[in-house]
Amino acid sequence: MEVATRTPVIGNLSEKAQKDFELVQRAIAGCQRSYQTLMERYQHSIFHTMLKMVRNKEDAHDLTQEAFGKAFNKLPTYAPHFAFSTWLFKIAINNCIDHIRKKRIKTLSIDDPIEPNSDYGFANNIKAPSLNPEEQVIRGQRINLMRESIGELSPKYRLMIELRYFEELSYDEIAKLLEIPLGTVKAQLFRAKEILFQMMQRPHAAAYFETVARREKRVAKAS
Repeated sequence: MEVATRTPVIGNLSEKAQKDFELVQRAIAGCQRSYQTLMERYQHSIFHTMLKMVRNKEDAHDLTQEAFGKAFNKLPTYAPHFAFSTWLFKIAINNCIDHIRKKRIKTLSIDDPIEPNSDYGFANNIKAPSLNPEEQVIRGQRINLMRESIGELSPKYRLMIELRYFEELSYDEIAKLLEIPLGTVKAQLFRAKEILFQMMQRPHAAAYFETVARREKRVAKAS
């Protein structure tokens, strides 16, 4: 049964995102066909995103279903400050990252510096059995601080960081995935890294990284 709803036009949304918002409103009002349409629009993209992250079709399928289940349960909380697709992918990726952490099946490296000649990198939980105990402690501390900082980003910027550095998608892939212009991807990633760099300038973070840098140099000399 189709449910008639009046959906306000949201100026910051693209035409497609506006149509998604209309579907969301109808779904909240009880239109099952709208739920189905939203799933049909994004199921393929979500599945392939999950597959790239876990490299297992069965897990990717399960994670896709979980993502839609969580998103649809939270649908009344969605606000059109950004596109429904961005909101959906954020839920899917966060759920997948939790899955990866629990199973410890993913090895990633995002140690590239945030800024040129900077000690502040995107540190993730890469498995490195060759590290000695002190190096493992340093890495663990770096990981925790970076994750804490990423968690403080707005959903839009956090999603960009996760797609680019956790999932290792190219700029073009992110643009196609979120259906936004390539220039927007580059601008938002630049701004996200800029914000992270500013976070790293905070007294406690700057002092920490200075300590880590000294310890790393000491470890390097001893090896």
